Amino acid sequence: MNDELVWLLPAVVAPVDWWAVARGDRRTETWAKPATLVALIVAATVLGAPDSTPGRWLLLALGFGLLGDIALLGDSLTRFRAGVAAFLVGHLAYLACFATLGLPRPAWSWAVLLVLLGSFVATREVLPATHRLDGAALSVPVAVYTAAIGAMLVCAWFTGEWLVALGATVFVASDATLSVDRFVRPIPRAHLVVMVTYHLGQALIVAGVLAATG
Repeated sequence: MNDELVWLLPAVVAPVDWWAVARGDRRTETWAKPATLVALIVAATVLGAPDSTPGRWLLLALGFGLLGDIALLGDSLTRFRAGVAAFLVGHLAYLACFATLGLPRPAWSWAVLLVLLGSFVATREVLPATHRLDGAALSVPVAVYTAAIGAMLVCAWFTGEWLVALGATVFVASDATLSVDRFVRPIPRAHLVVMVTYHLGQALIVAGVLAATG
């Protein structure tokens, strides 16, 4: 399987999930959503991720993303907490991945501060809303997760790898949309926006890490 063909796996499966989400087809989404992360893991593995330390951290991050996807197939707060926990570990793995890539912090990377500010403004009502809903049992994990994904975003930009920076930014946009839609106010077509940006963000990070280590 050559480099071009292996990307067909997630490129075919992800739109199936998006189509299912757009149509409200939960049965198809149940398998297509995790299958997309499986396809990305397969692609990263075939393209040599296990051969480098950043690549191995990348695979760990994707693995916990898969666990988070499975947890979030349910709508309960218990499943949501499980999903937050899985993605939290995934973001910590991304932090390790980016740190082992190197953090040269080129001048343009400091623009991440503007991205962080925009994310904070967009999601400023989420923590108060989660606290009103379930107290510290929900708001504390969400706060810890928010700090972790913010650190992941900063490190992604500081790698100086533009694909990694773009992927992390799109990933953050996905999470911001999910949290605002779930806890603050409905966003039109939010579920579809969340899944498209989530898959694109993960794929861009994979491509960026592989390009940097290849």
